[in-house]
Amino acid sequence: MFKKKQSNNAYEEQNQKARSRMGKFKPGKIVGIFIGIIAAAYLLVGSVYSLRENEYAVVTTFGVPGVVEESGIHLKIPYIQRMAKVPKTINGFPIGFNADSDEYDDRESFMITRDYNFVNVDFYVEYRVTDPTRYLYASENPVEILKNLTQSYIRDTIGLYDVDSVITTGKNEIQASIKEKIVGRLEEEDIGIQLVNITIQDAEPPTQEVINAFKNVENAKQGKETSINRANQKRNEDIPAARALADETLKTAQAQAEERVNEAKGQVARLNELYAEYQKYPLITKQRMFYETMEEILPDMKVIIERSDGSTQTMLPLESFTGSSAGSFGSAASGSSFAGNTGGGPGAGTGAQNEVSDDTAEETEE
Repeated sequence: MFKKKQSNNAYEEQNQKARSRMGKFKPGKIVGIFIGIIAAAYLLVGSVYSLRENEYAVVTTFGVPGVVEESGIHLKIPYIQRMAKVPKTINGFPIGFNADSDEYDDRESFMITRDYNFVNVDFYVEYRVTDPTRYLYASENPVEILKNLTQSYIRDTIGLYDVDSVITTGKNEIQASIKEKIVGRLEEEDIGIQLVNITIQDAEPPTQEVINAFKNVENAKQGKETSINRANQKRNEDIPAARALADETLKTAQAQAEERVNEAKGQVARLNELYAEYQKYPLITKQRMFYETMEEILPDMKVIIERSDGSTQTMLPLESFTGSSAGSFGSAASGSSFAGNTGGGPGAGTGAQNEVSDDTAEETEE
């Protein structure tokens, strides 16, 4: 019995100790601790933010904005500093075209041209933020302002051109004019946004028949330009070739002229030398010229010379008077002349020479 009482007393003492411990931690304190932990975690998370390379951060402290451009993890004071992110990249939006339905938006694309024709034109506008502070606080919605300005200037510019220019040849000029107007207006408004580019995606009449007609016109114009480009290319290829051929012909003619002039000068010099020899030895020079001429005219003729004593001598063929054969012939002729001179005196020698000349002349006539 005594042991049971001791065990019960010990159990009661433990329960009392546990109750006293539980009394120290009241439910209100537990809730407060839990709320404090959550608040600390919230403040910790709210004081840290990260930036990508293609983002700006505008941190406002008591209404004063500051721009953070460096990427990475940054800190701010919760509830005192407010942060807003602004993209650095080029963004864009369509005008006159619904990307979801892949169809024209008639409220934006349907326009009238200078010649009172209707046309559907859709554009794509590209822009970027240049001043994050002005972008956030200078206007309520800068992108919507840009869109409204663009639509206004598009309609104003399209109305200055005829339908053929809008659909075919005037697209580049129209784009440049619209861009110039929008850029100037944005500089005046200074809302922290800049137009990068505006392009005409498509321009066509509202009916299919007219569309086909304009496509045929466009194809014809492109064919014309292609033919002109080919002709210009052919011209650029042929003109240098013709010039080169003309230069070559001119150089050839100049070379031939120089060659003939030099040849004529050489002949003149040769005739002058021959004339000088003729003045010294007229008879020998005549015979030499006669024999050389006969050799050129009749290279295969047979020459038979009859001497004064009745004997004959055949020379085949007649060679140059200055060559070896000519030397032997000269010797023979000298011998004949010498024999004539010794046989009949001076008169006989002269007669033999005349006979040679007469016989040679007869052969030439035959």
